[in-house]
Amino acid sequence: MRSVKVPLGHRSYTIKIGAGLLPSLGPECARLKLGARCAIITDTNVGRKFAKPAFDSLVRAGFEPSLIVVPAGETAKSLRSVQTCYDQLASHRLERKSFIVALGGGVVGDLAGFVAATYLRAVAFVQVPTTLLAQVDSSVGGKVGVNLKAGKNLVGAFHQPQFVLCDLDTLRTLPERELRAGLAEIIKYGIISDAALFAKLERELPKLLARDPKTLAAVVARCCEIKAEVVGQDETEGGLRAILNFGHTIGHALEAISSYGKYLHGEAIAIGQVAAAELSRDVLGFPVSDAERIQTLLERAGLPTRVKINSRQQTKLFAAMKLDKKVSGGEIKFVLAERIGKVVWGQKVPAALIARQINSQIPTTSKRGAAGSTPK
Repeated sequence: MRSVKVPLGHRSYTIKIGAGLLPSLGPECARLKLGARCAIITDTNVGRKFAKPAFDSLVRAGFEPSLIVVPAGETAKSLRSVQTCYDQLASHRLERKSFIVALGGGVVGDLAGFVAATYLRAVAFVQVPTTLLAQVDSSVGGKVGVNLKAGKNLVGAFHQPQFVLCDLDTLRTLPERELRAGLAEIIKYGIISDAALFAKLERELPKLLARDPKTLAAVVARCCEIKAEVVGQDETEGGLRAILNFGHTIGHALEAISSYGKYLHGEAIAIGQVAAAELSRDVLGFPVSDAERIQTLLERAGLPTRVKINSRQQTKLFAAMKLDKKVSGGEIKFVLAERIGKVVWGQKVPAALIARQINSQIPTTSKRGAAGSTPK
């Protein structure tokens, strides 16, 4: 088992990474002396596979858990789902000392974390991420929230978990498409902070796609280390933490105009990272060869790197980008790369360059086919 600490003073916590960790959920919660009453929030897909072992572990450790199941998919990350969770928490009489377990992927983690941040003016919660994307990214750092029709994560809070439990065994049943989507965020970490990691991914991508346990453990731990270091320096995204959003400005907007159903988060971010790399070339002189390495690695991972949109969709995309949380004074700010392993945040990009980049998008053949098609 590997451990990574997120250094936040008295709110510091540990990420545990390894195989067969789910049965330790109850003992870990007991060790932290969390309240007896608790709720597991999960979705219909994950619940069928992992709700019972999580529930049983809590019972054996002396807790009184209840189970809340939401629909699977990004559309569940909504204020309507939040209300449903509130009602069930009240029905189960959760108290201030109670806690919530987020059991699932990024959608469940963000939703359950936001519910925990706001119910009874905040109760404790723990993250048990079951997708690759959630294990390397969304379960760590305390950013929780839900979507609006207008944009991604526009309602949210900062609420750190008590601990994060990454059981690599949960990735065995992860659909291939979900695994590949998680690779987009892993590749991002190499781009923003660790050129050696990026080169490792170029070499060992086949092992990751084959779900080799040793390779997965090392890569998940390294991504968590990078995020923990960034969050430890800038918890509430006053500056440095913005680098974690490389590729997300266009990616989030693409998710929004696609009604949060056509693209998985990692697929949209893959497209956004290629666009950000090409904007970096135009604005900061990012080497063409490095932009090509990024696109090639994403394509080898089976991810879409281009999308064709018409003029009406382009207008919607710009409008969605204007609602991005990094917009300041009405200006869209980008995270751009100077080289692989080094990025800068808060970069102004002329609207004409953004438009040219979007207009240059053409569909490419993807191993998944439909991921690169035109959004509705």
